[in-house]
Amino acid sequence: MANGTSTVRRTLQFKFTLPAGDPSQLAPMMQAAWPFIEAFGGKRMRLLRNVDDPARFVQEIEYETHESIELNRQRIAGDLRVQAYLQGWRSLLGGTVEIDVYQDVS
Repeated sequence: MANGTSTVRRTLQFKFTLPAGDPSQLAPMMQAAWPFIEAFGGKRMRLLRNVDDPARFVQEIEYETHESIELNRQRIAGDLRVQAYLQGWRSLLGGTVEIDVYQDVS
């Protein structure tokens, strides 16, 4: 980049169990969240269903952001908008949401 800062690519995964196993209720929530995710550098979002356990899902969000923002991920996680998004997931799911952040090493 021209200003000397670099970017990092990450994949964020939300792993959860949907008691009813019906993903149709997740689509509107994902669509509503996309502008917010895009503002944080979101490039792609998808929902995966476990073939062997149809109630288990993984939502993947691929994003690219400035390295300095990535270093402040804990501060961003405390942002009220992020907390509201996570609270929406938790209320919909009625359970635990496991969150992992990955980097591509290939």
